[in-house]
Amino acid sequence: MTDLIPINIIIGDRSYRIRIAPADEEHVRKTLKIINEKIVEFKTQFAGKDMQDYIAMVMTWYATQATAGHEPGGDKAITDGLDRIEKMLGQFD
Repeated sequence: MTDLIPINIIIGDRSYRIRIAPADEEHVRKTLKIINEKIVEFKTQFAGKDMQDYIAMVMTWYATQATAGHEPGGDKAITDGLDRIEKMLGQFD
């Protein structure tokens, strides 16, 4: 069995202690950085929601990117396109 290391992670405004394989630490931290940046982005675009709503929106965005075969945040054209769509959707709030 692989030895797991404990790390503290933050998603939104909450801290979690998880155990991961040492080889996965860099990927986990990069993923969390993308997630937290998107949370901030959604908070600036959609006022009046609570943190659970922002996290749900970001997780939906992230899962959609992953199932479409794209590394979230890795393809600038897709990210820019999503930003434009998010801005258009924000006009309807």
